[in-house]
Amino acid sequence: MDFAFTEEEIAVRDTARRIAADRLAPLAERLDRGEGRDELLANLKLLADNGFMGLNMDPDYGGAGVGAVGFALAVEEVGYACAATAVTMSVTNMVGEVIHACGDQAQKELHLPRLADGTYAAGAFCLTEAGAGSDPAGMKTRARRDGDDYVLDGEKIYISSGEFAGVFVVWAVTDPERPKGKGISVFLVEAGTPGLIVGRREEKMGQHGSPTNVVGFENCRVPAANMMGKENDGFRIAVGELAGGRIGVAALSLGIARAAMDKAKAYVKERRQFGQAIADFQGVQWMIADRETDLEAARLLTLSAAAKKDRREPFSREASMAKLFASEAAHRATDTALQLFGGSGYVRDAGIERHVRDARILRIYEGTSEVQRMIIARETMRQ
Repeated sequence: MDFAFTEEEIAVRDTARRIAADRLAPLAERLDRGEGRDELLANLKLLADNGFMGLNMDPDYGGAGVGAVGFALAVEEVGYACAATAVTMSVTNMVGEVIHACGDQAQKELHLPRLADGTYAAGAFCLTEAGAGSDPAGMKTRARRDGDDYVLDGEKIYISSGEFAGVFVVWAVTDPERPKGKGISVFLVEAGTPGLIVGRREEKMGQHGSPTNVVGFENCRVPAANMMGKENDGFRIAVGELAGGRIGVAALSLGIARAAMDKAKAYVKERRQFGQAIADFQGVQWMIADRETDLEAARLLTLSAAAKKDRREPFSREASMAKLFASEAAHRATDTALQLFGGSGYVRDAGIERHVRDARILRIYEGTSEVQRMIIARETMRQ
């Protein structure tokens, strides 16, 4: 197997690394304190200007067209500097991909350039509901046909970038008489549409710079032309797009974990106890060795899933494996980093506790670790 990156993929990685170091890392702590919204929006526009909001999107619509491997490399680099910015970028790319894959020509021509060039600061993926998290087929949001329109009513929760998204991809039940999951359709709803209500911003444990909102629909009328794909085929679309999103979460996991471990490795070389640097103790060395092995395995799983996607091969199982392993590895890496810092790691100034908090959600969103195991087992048993 050839593990070499193309020149284009290397250029994407290196550009992301430069922007992350110059613009994103200096803002990360302020975003974590709930400050710097204007600077975040400016950074999102900068990322768009450099092609990072349409990485796997056709250049005909303003995208970069670099593929899933390039996307994974970019998300890791951005996540290394600022998890909040990385999740915004990742979800916006996810929204672009679902429109690219399932939208008609008019939908693609309208929305994809606006996502790619930053006219829309972000895109929002509206699937989860209070009673439909790990089981999204159980959603209650309704879309009823009324002449040339559909009228949406319901509420979505945990919607990333809800506050400044320009377009929302929304799943709703269009035929409640059909079997569960068989009567769901997907719609495009632009920001500012009457009846689209962006509600409260959740107070979260981590990733504070990425707003997570309740998004409601109250008699929200959209043209029938805003439906993507066929009526009642929306759940199949959601399942397919979630697999791609899991590559993004795996890459973000790598970025956060690598940032924490790099800080820890630098610290143990400087910190002295019992007359020597604590890096000289075998126990510390073994902790680092285990985590570095974790990260290398996670990187290979992530790139393998991304390469399969680029080759248009089935990749759902591999994406779940990558997301499961990488998110769990990030949990172990950030916890180990904090342990290596000792008491100073528990203090905010060291910057480690932010990585611990940012990493915790990785084992939950885009499908919990338990759901990933279900998918992996199901796909494996089919072979």
